Amino acid sequence: MAKPSTTREAVLPLLTEAFREHGYEGASMAILQDATSLGRGSLYHFFPGGKEEMAAAVLADIQAWFDERIFTPLRAASTNAEEARQGIHAMIDEVRDYFRSGRRACLPGAFAIGRERDQFDEAVRGYFTDWVDSLTAALAAAGSPEPRSHALQLVAAIQGGIVLARALNDPDAFDTVIDAARRAHDL
Repeated sequence: MAKPSTTREAVLPLLTEAFREHGYEGASMAILQDATSLGRGSLYHFFPGGKEEMAAAVLADIQAWFDERIFTPLRAASTNAEEARQGIHAMIDEVRDYFRSGRRACLPGAFAIGRERDQFDEAVRGYFTDWVDSLTAALAAAGSPEPRSHALQLVAAIQGGIVLARALNDPDAFDTVIDAARRAHDL
């Protein structure tokens, strides 16, 4: 048996993968305990609000990662066309790695279509709003004639690529969709 994590921060990635694998509804306390190698009492020590607090903390952790690695760099790259293009390419490379070419589900995306949507509305909407807004700013700086439309299309391509790659069990599907979106927007 794996040694249990001893901090809330160390438990978050384990909870993230459990929610990715089982969804919010399917991630029972037994599954969350097994994923973290922690007992119910230890989990409640870190997350007194139970599963809802765990999921909220996971979404906040994902948001923080995307803020640092995707959203902030895109906004910073929005100062000139060449930096914006480089920032958009870097975003595509980062999401390809983060989602493991579609082998890893997008948890905010999964929560957006599940019954838990209303429960985590602010976090889910914030994640996608930040992504579309920061990408829109970079696309505008890169000279896109319709930056918001292109941002929506690119985020949709990434999300759709994840679904197709997982449904087909074919990571190449994700890469094909992302590469086509990159070409379509002259990136």
